[in-house]
Amino acid sequence: MTYQDAQPRGVAIKATALSRQMPPWGAVKGFGEFRNDSGLTQEQISLITDWVEGGLPKGNNPNALPPPPKFPVVPQFEVPANTVTISGDVRLDRAIVLDGILPERVRLGASMQVTAVLPDGEVEPLIWLYEYRNSYRHPFLLRRTINLPAGTLIQGVPRDAAIVLIPATKSKP
Repeated sequence: MTYQDAQPRGVAIKATALSRQMPPWGAVKGFGEFRNDSGLTQEQISLITDWVEGGLPKGNNPNALPPPPKFPVVPQFEVPANTVTISGDVRLDRAIVLDGILPERVRLGASMQVTAVLPDGEVEPLIWLYEYRNSYRHPFLLRRTINLPAGTLIQGVPRDAAIVLIPATKSKP
């Protein structure tokens, strides 16, 4: 929240930003597009890196500082009743309009690339979880819904893991 808080942790902040562990998002950018993406942009990561490599300067105008951020209370995501849970590779027996993905059970620090292979052979990247932690416990809400017809193969989910496919509803949150 303050320079005094951040400055002694500058090197650690840079390392966690570069490894994309900060903020805790869990998905690799560019493999699926999410409307609730809270990961840092490359520009933000470069800004942090430049600040640390530049000697962690404080700046000389305290009046130029923005006000401290106010963090809204975000209600916990409620999983809709009509979801589909996937473990292992699964062929859908019914069509679904996919609105998001919720990792339900993932081995600590596991990585997985989940794709949908449509009946016509088209491959749709859904999500790539990298060094995921179940403590993140948030949905990945797609920027655009994806129509998955019956017969679509969802692949890339290990048998010891589970993800929930969140179907689109008439009114999105």
